[in-house]
Amino acid sequence: MADVEALAQVAALLADRTRASFCGALLDGRAWTAHELATHAGVAPSTASEHLTRLVEGGLLVEHRQGRHRYVALAGPHVAELLETMTAFAGPDRKPRTLRAASASEAMARGRTCYDHLAGKLGIALKSGLLELGVVTTDLAVTDIGMAWLGELGFAPSKRQTSRACLDWTERVPHLAGAAGAHLCGVFFERGWVKRIGSTRAVVLTPSGERGWRELGLA
Repeated sequence: MADVEALAQVAALLADRTRASFCGALLDGRAWTAHELATHAGVAPSTASEHLTRLVEGGLLVEHRQGRHRYVALAGPHVAELLETMTAFAGPDRKPRTLRAASASEAMARGRTCYDHLAGKLGIALKSGLLELGVVTTDLAVTDIGMAWLGELGFAPSKRQTSRACLDWTERVPHLAGAAGAHLCGVFFERGWVKRIGSTRAVVLTPSGERGWRELGLA
């Protein structure tokens, strides 16, 4: 019964539209201020503070204080995986009502960050390239060849799971997550191979990124 109660509590936390909006925004892997999230969700700062307190107490978010500012972030990759999987389970998005919303939706589908790794068509393209190179297996386990390949890009094993499959909610197939997925995403950002579109989760492969992917054998 304890497991049932815990499941009900998590479901209740995410059943509220404002709290779900906060969690969706935080899937970009960055820490947001309470004020930024309030503006994003279109609610009053006092309302946002109440919702954030519930999410922190429920273990979905962690809080950082810096001066007068209250920053929050997802509690870890496990929360991101839960959110992405639930979104995929929910089925296709409704048709966007405005041209701006449609453009934003298309940009997210082309490429985005899923916490600390790449998702969307870009994330699936990365997985396909890694499969072709023999870096990962079909179930996204990193091979011996893959460990050597990643090592050349500065990757070092840690306590974090090296790789895992994360269900992509727009493509409906898994993309690469885990320490390897996070490392590659970080490398691509550092080299300017991918860049964010505005302040959203949407990302795009840059011209130098296209060249870089070809040099690595990913395209």
